[in-house]
Amino acid sequence: MRRSPLLLALLLLTLPLAVHAQTELQVWHGYRAAERAGLEKVVAAYNTAKASSGVKVSLRAIPSDAFTDKITAAVPRGVGPDVFIFPQDRLGGWVESGNTLEPLDFFLDDATRKRFLPTTLEAMTYRGSVYGLPLNFKVITLIYNKKLVAKPPKTTGELATVCKPLAAKGADSTCLVYPYTDFYYHAALMNAFGGRVFDPGPTPRLDAPENVKALELLLRWVDKDRLLPREPSTVLTTSLFNAGKAAMVFSGPWFLGEISPEIDYGLAPLPTVDEAGGKPMKPWMTVEGVAVAAPSKNKEAAYDFVSFLTGPEGAKLMALVGRQNPAFEPVYKDPEIAKDTTLAAFRAQAETAIPMPNVAEMTMVWSPMTTAMNAIVRKASAPKTALQDAQKAVQKDVASLRKKP
Repeated sequence: MRRSPLLLALLLLTLPLAVHAQTELQVWHGYRAAERAGLEKVVAAYNTAKASSGVKVSLRAIPSDAFTDKITAAVPRGVGPDVFIFPQDRLGGWVESGNTLEPLDFFLDDATRKRFLPTTLEAMTYRGSVYGLPLNFKVITLIYNKKLVAKPPKTTGELATVCKPLAAKGADSTCLVYPYTDFYYHAALMNAFGGRVFDPGPTPRLDAPENVKALELLLRWVDKDRLLPREPSTVLTTSLFNAGKAAMVFSGPWFLGEISPEIDYGLAPLPTVDEAGGKPMKPWMTVEGVAVAAPSKNKEAAYDFVSFLTGPEGAKLMALVGRQNPAFEPVYKDPEIAKDTTLAAFRAQAETAIPMPNVAEMTMVWSPMTTAMNAIVRKASAPKTALQDAQKAVQKDVASLRKKP
């Protein structure tokens, strides 16, 4: 059958449109270095796999210190990305403010829910709904100098025994070091005692008696047992460990890049706490999730990429290239990842970790608790009194938050 010249002309005009019609998904992230390289490899693999579908992912790197503010300002106005990687602590606030995170329950099936470490999916859940798929987690663990510690302590009793000769070396040496006035780091000890930030509600409960007990033990470690230096800081932590003047550190994966090549170090679980009935130290788990932006016009395609990034292919690349601990649980059975002692150590510590609260009220806790922790360590206030003052400050801020329309 012959086609008319007019019909052929129309077909030729429309052909380029059909060929080049494409859905471009914009993904925002705050990664640098290895994490950025890992994410770029995941995107390249996804774009290759989806080449015939008309969907293409493009990345935009935002400076990490400006990232969350950029999301807060751009996404609700519909001028942000289709997908973004975010820290769990902002989840509650963004849900409450609206038009930022798309609920993912519609997309989720049981198989997808079960593929993640349960605590990581919990971190992405707010008021019963899932607002992001978990990508990775971070926890603090015990990092020790093998030259100074032959066998890492499993209990706080063993910790004291190991530290006794090291503490006697002199004022310029210490046994254990970490920024213990930072509430994030202190939470591991607080949680061992059954302490908490909130009661159900959420209702602030910073002055709980268990929280007081944890701080009393911390003071004993500093003043009586001399396990810790009197002036804690992240800079001091690094310098003492690298100088061979600190045997052990409580820290996370971010610390490993700061360790001198001359230090032969190992990783082990945080000790159980004899003073808390043998309960393990329970560090806060921080989780990064991948969200579909609520205003996105390509939600199904966006979720498909989110699923790919947090699934088997994405998880393996982010582990091997990005040096992340994936939330995707089956990846730890992969032979390449199973032999990685660093990833395995943080995975083991995750068994006792507790997701850091993701409620909007959590943002109001940090400043009062920083004040309280410093007052306690400097002997300006007793633990109970300092926590009562922090409790009052947080209650006041929370009451103001809840009055807002």
